[in-house]
Amino acid sequence: MGDAGTSAGGDVLVLLAHPDLRRSRVSQRLAERLGMAEGVRLRDLYALYPDYWIDVAQERAALVGARLIVWLQPWHWYGATPLLRLWMDEVLGFGWAFGPGGRALAGKDLLLVTSTGGGPEGYAALGGFEQFLPPYRHCASLCGLRFLEPAVLHDAHRLSAADIEAFADGLLARLRRHPEGEEGLWPLPPPVAREERPENDRHA
Repeated sequence: MGDAGTSAGGDVLVLLAHPDLRRSRVSQRLAERLGMAEGVRLRDLYALYPDYWIDVAQERAALVGARLIVWLQPWHWYGATPLLRLWMDEVLGFGWAFGPGGRALAGKDLLLVTSTGGGPEGYAALGGFEQFLPPYRHCASLCGLRFLEPAVLHDAHRLSAADIEAFADGLLARLRRHPEGEEGLWPLPPPVAREERPENDRHA
């Protein structure tokens, strides 16, 4: 799939976070398609940081030039994969992405692209897939990012190759239409009270 991190120009930055990409049907193919798209930069976090030592300065430099940030990940225990979660902790730092003076990402867009092994009916019994999205929404809101309606592909293990290609086609068409209008936005949560923000969690 080429280099783990590309330096080509483009205002769409895709952060791929799959812990076992060689065995993936969906994330691997989406990464291949996105990696060939004009105006898209792809960074494979697990290839770049197999030891989990994240180069924060390099990641922030990649983010600054993007208008749209895409988190491409399999749905992992109802949320982010471990390295993506660590990436959030280290890269989205206090005073840089949020907090006093933390406006580096304000006004950019964030799109979650994910796939689930089970069907949507499994999430319906739990109140719907959207019940698991508040952590993403609050993270975006805290950093001044617009959280776009996520692109979710269910039943990944049962889908045909044609199904995956159709999803990839739709995703690429959506990226070509970026920036999206208000209809593409996920409703923002209310502001997080200062005393509840993550910088205070470190001292709990």
